[in-house]
Amino acid sequence: MSSELIINGVKHYYQWIRQDSGYPKPVMVFIHGWGGSSKYWIDTAQTLSDQFDCLLYDLRGFGRSGHSQNADYEMETYAQELSLLLDKLEISQVYIHAHSMGASIAVLFLAEYPHKACKAILTCNGIFEYNKAAFAAFYFFGRYVVKFRYQWFLQIPLADRLFMARFLCQPIAGEKYKAFLEDFLDADADAALGTIYTCVSKKSVDTMPDKFAAISVPTLLIAGEKDQIIPPKLGQAAALLNESIQYLEMEKTGHFPMLEDPQEYITRVRDFLSS
Repeated sequence: MSSELIINGVKHYYQWIRQDSGYPKPVMVFIHGWGGSSKYWIDTAQTLSDQFDCLLYDLRGFGRSGHSQNADYEMETYAQELSLLLDKLEISQVYIHAHSMGASIAVLFLAEYPHKACKAILTCNGIFEYNKAAFAAFYFFGRYVVKFRYQWFLQIPLADRLFMARFLCQPIAGEKYKAFLEDFLDADADAALGTIYTCVSKKSVDTMPDKFAAISVPTLLIAGEKDQIIPPKLGQAAALLNESIQYLEMEKTGHFPMLEDPQEYITRVRDFLSS
């Protein structure tokens, strides 16, 4: 079941994935990463829907959600919008399941609204070390890839697989390659560029260690052994800041372990949730 809500004047798309079991279940909310949408969480949510009512939504400016010319792209604002989404749906407490940039939003949510979370699963996230030259190069490349996006890329043979090559260590289901490229091409340009500057920034380097340290709920941080986007050492550094964070590194996976080795991923997540 999918629907829309207006949050801070912007349409937000969300959908429920759940099984009718005859009894109430806890809610697990899924947060996607940069340039993507909640679509890539569907398989994971369907598998976990035997235990949870799974709430998937698209971040402002991405997927099927709208965007605003007047909004900022700070991670704190996105965390606030998640809180407002839960308030509008009258959900008092959730399990968090977040990936990449979405996990940065989740960390800020956990630090700011600890009473709204039971447990958290953060996949492919961590603490960056500031390097002025490296960050400048990242911004330059980011501007380039956001500016030069064309729908005809979808017509080029293997373009979707080339697009995803840096993100993966193992192949994923064929239709998901195209879905990722479609989401990237459809993302609002201001949101895509704005979140590049806020998610990977001097400010985030300075503030995120304190936010990780402030997490008070049991948290599982999953890293991909071969992740080239957010290398495992960044996740390890974050986990060392807080005894509430359990670190797990999945072998032979890149930036999408939930899609590259879904069976192992679900096994590890269920083990954590039952502990």
